[in-house]
Parts: sequence; structure tokens; C-alpha cells
Amino acid sequence: MKNEIALHHPDAQGLLMAHAVDACVHCGFCLPACPTYQVLGDEMDSPRGRIILMKEVLEGGLPLFEATPHLDRCLGCVGCVTACPSGVPYGELITSFRGWSEPQRNRPVIQRLTRAAVLTLLPRPALFRVGAELGKFAKPLAPLLPQALRAPLNLLPGTVQPAQPLPEFNAAQGVKRGRVAFLSGCAQQVLTPNFNAATVRVLNRNGVEVVIPPAQGCCGAAAMHTGARALALEQARRNLGAFDPADVDAVVSNAAGCGAGLKEYPMLLAGEGKQDEARAVTLADKVRDISVYLAELSANGGLEPFMPTSRPIVVAYHDACHLAHAQGVKAEPRALIRSIPGVTLAEVRQGDLCCGSAGTYNIEQPDLAGQLGDLKAKNVIATGADYVVSGNVGCHTQLQSHLSRLGSKIKVLHTIELLDLAYRGEL
Repeated sequence: MKNEIALHHPDAQGLLMAHAVDACVHCGFCLPACPTYQVLGDEMDSPRGRIILMKEVLEGGLPLFEATPHLDRCLGCVGCVTACPSGVPYGELITSFRGWSEPQRNRPVIQRLTRAAVLTLLPRPALFRVGAELGKFAKPLAPLLPQALRAPLNLLPGTVQPAQPLPEFNAAQGVKRGRVAFLSGCAQQVLTPNFNAATVRVLNRNGVEVVIPPAQGCCGAAAMHTGARALALEQARRNLGAFDPADVDAVVSNAAGCGAGLKEYPMLLAGEGKQDEARAVTLADKVRDISVYLAELSANGGLEPFMPTSRPIVVAYHDACHLAHAQGVKAEPRALIRSIPGVTLAEVRQGDLCCGSAGTYNIEQPDLAGQLGDLKAKNVIATGADYVVSGNVGCHTQLQSHLSRLGSKIKVLHTIELLDLAYRGEL
């Protein structure tokens, strides 16, 4: 689509946006892949419509406030990128646009406070744990509170799990086959601490030593995707200093959103100086989702064999958007699940559609997120599975919440937890 964005915004971020808009040919292949278009049926709530809105705003032909309701409803799931035959980098466009536009917005006070609280608490596990503990007492009052406060309370678990702190160095068992640095994440250290413990156990069991750099922090994905660009840059630079890609075979993440966030550093740091740009590319090239790294190990010598299940079990696999679409990882988790003796893999209907979690989306757009979560949970239940597994903490929380509301007994696990249970003979 021809545009004049670069004339109005000649910096690196402007050029990224101009390139993305220019690549769109209005074919409409993105429409069936867009969750909000499927729910709302409005052209302006589709990727194609949003590209037009962003183009008009960036060129000065449309006031920002007229476009924001439709742009805010975008999950950033990038399902449209997978569907697009023209290779439109929609994720780069919406992320860069939000970073450019957020400082110009005048949000309601309660919305500003909620966003500030989320971006303050989530990156700090110790502080988030305190907030989650206090939130348990406020949950009974949720129906009486404004929606902006009700949504985050509804997502908090009834009980906060005990912390599972991990040492900085975790030795490989048996013959050493690799060395990785591990991104330990933020919220999942509080909400689902076993994700990290299981990851380290499975890697160690397969001869991989794991280092957890103590200076690391939040990957910056939440800030990046909500338009808090300055905070995202600060968090990215901290991790660029904390991780030494030359010292390890890979930088492993077990959270789809976090892994995708690290891979987006070259886009985020474009125009921020050649040294930062080069470091961002070097780090991004070393990032692997845990399923990808294990698949590489499997292809290069195999994995330690899993114990058979105690009975035949059915496992449904949910594609986290930032794993399937942003990172293009779909085959590896499925292959790992199928490799467990006694497990049958079940596919979820409309599996490519987002579950509605999408980072902070289920806090900022709870109605739409709820509709998508309900649809996803019903499709999971229809598989008749004993377990549903995924590779992202946000999806885990969303699935658990909606399956529980529907009275389902299907247990929600991370893919790595399933593998860990299989190794321990607890399936």
C-alpha cells in the first residue's frame, strides 16, 4: 500500500512502519485469522482495517483518538502474519505504532493507574508476590469494583504457590551435551514457579548445564506491546548486559511471549545506536524456545527415554500465539508430546485463534478476552483430553480460568511439565 509515512516520520521506527504498510496488498487473507474480526465482524477490527487506520494517523489524515478504539482491540497475536501471503510484518507495525502513539494519548485516570500498576508489579516477582497475596483478600469484592480493577483480580489464583528459587548454576547429569542460559521470566515465578523448576530438571537430565544470570530482568514484552517504549528499552538493555551469548549454546525461554520478546530486540532497538543494534541481533539469534532446544537435542543424539504412562492418556496441545505465529514453532512441541509412550495427541478446533490472554489484553479488554477464552475452553473440552498443555504462562492462566468456569476437570500444564512428569513416572 503506497504511503508517505517516511516523509512524516523519517526515523528508524518510522521506516519500519512505512515498510510494513507498503507490503500490504489488501488481499484479505488475514481476516479469517484475526480473532477480533471473527468475534466483531468489523473491517476496522481486522489487520487490513487497522493498517489503513495506522497509515492515516501517521500521515496526519486521521486524528489518533478516532483510531485508538479499534487499535486497542488488537491482541497483537500476529495470527495474521502466518496467514499473510505478502509477508506483511504486522507485529512490527502495531508494536512500533503503539510506542509512537502512547505518549500522545490522554487515558482516563483509572486506566493510567491500572497500566502503571501492571507494568510496575509484573516485572518484579517479589513485589508481584506481595500484590498477589493481598489480591486474594480483595477478590470477594471484585463484583463491586470498576471493570479496570475487577479484571486483574479475577485472574489471580485462589492460592499463591510457594516460591521455587533456583541456583545460578545447575549442573548437567551424566555426559555434558550443552550449556544454556535461561530466561527465568517474571510473573510465572509467582503464578507458576514449577515451569522453571521443571525446565531445569529436564535440561539437566539430558546433559545440559543451565546458568541463570542473576542480573537479568523482565524481557520487556509487556512494556513493548503496550506502548511503554522507554521502559521496554530500559529492560532490553539490562538483558543485553546480563546475557553473554558467546558463553552458551543457546538462550532458552519457556514462555512464548518472553522468547518472542527477546527475538524482537532488533526491531525495538532499531535506530538506538549501532552497538545496541548489533548486540540485539546477536542475542536474538541465540534465543530458543525450550521445545525447540529439546527438539535439536533429540535430533542430535536423542533424549533420555520417557517412562510409559500408567494408563492411556489424551493430551490436547494449545498453540500459544507468540510461539506458533511470532516464532513459527508448531511441530517441535507436538513431536515431544507424541514421544511419550502411552500419550495420544489431540488437536484443538480453531487452534490458530488466540485464547484471549495476549499479555495484558485480558486486563485491558476483559470482555473480548473473555469471549475468546470461553471459545478456546469449549474447543479444548470437545477434544475429550485428560490434559491440555501449552508453552506460555498467560495461556496457562487463561485456559485454567475458563476451564474452571465451565466446570471442566481437564488439567492445564506447560509442555515442559508434561515431559518432567513423564520422566518421573507420574503420568
